[in-house]
Amino acid sequence: MKHLDLTLTISKSIPNFPGSPSPQFILWSTIKDEKYNLELLFFSSHTGTHLDAPYHFVKNGIKIHQIPINRLIGEAILIKIKKLKDQLITKKDLINFEKKNEKIPKYSSIIFFTTWQKNLNRNFYFTNNPGLSKSAINYLVSKKINLVGIDSPSIDLGIDKSFSAHKILAKNNILIVENLSNLGKIPTLKFDFIILPLKLKDATGSPVRAIANY
Repeated sequence: MKHLDLTLTISKSIPNFPGSPSPQFILWSTIKDEKYNLELLFFSSHTGTHLDAPYHFVKNGIKIHQIPINRLIGEAILIKIKKLKDQLITKKDLINFEKKNEKIPKYSSIIFFTTWQKNLNRNFYFTNNPGLSKSAINYLVSKKINLVGIDSPSIDLGIDKSFSAHKILAKNNILIVENLSNLGKIPTLKFDFIILPLKLKDATGSPVRAIANY
C-alpha cells in the first residue's frame, strides 16, 4: 500500500482567501532563553487544506468537534474532471462518470480532481475557480453523500458570492474538504482516505492532514 499526502503546507506565504489574515508564526520561546523552542500560531480555521463543518453555513449544524471519527476515515471515489476558469461541475458530468465507471453508491465520499490547484500562486486562484453546480450538488444530496472534497479553494465558483453549494451541503449535513493537493498522483478510481481536523470546540472548520492510501 502506498501513502500520499494530500495536504498543503501552511506557512506565512500560503495563499489565502481575499480578506482572510495571512498565517503568522510568532516566536514565543527559544532554547537559548527557556531551554525549548515554541511558537504561537495565528491563522483562519479555513486556511490551506481544510474541512468545513456544517455549522459554517447552518446555525444548528454540527461543529468540528462533533464530527464522528468514522466520517473522516473511509473509502473515496476520485472523479477526475478537468475544469477551467469559472467552469461548473454539472449533474451531466456526474452521469457521464457513472456511465463510464459505475453508479455512485449512497453514503459515498466523493473527491473531485479538476487540476485547478496548479494555479495556487496565480492571482485568480480564489476568484475564478471552478465549482459545483446546484444540479450536481442536489444529485449528490440525493445519494446521501458523506463528504465532498475538491482541489480548488471552494466547492462554489469563485464568482458565486451566495455560497449556494456550501449552503445546500451544510443543510444536508455533508462534510466539505477544500484545497486538496496531489490528487493527480492517485492512479486508482477508489482510495482510502484519512482527513483529520483539529478537535476545536465550536469551530466552523479546521486545517486538516489529509492522506490517501491506495
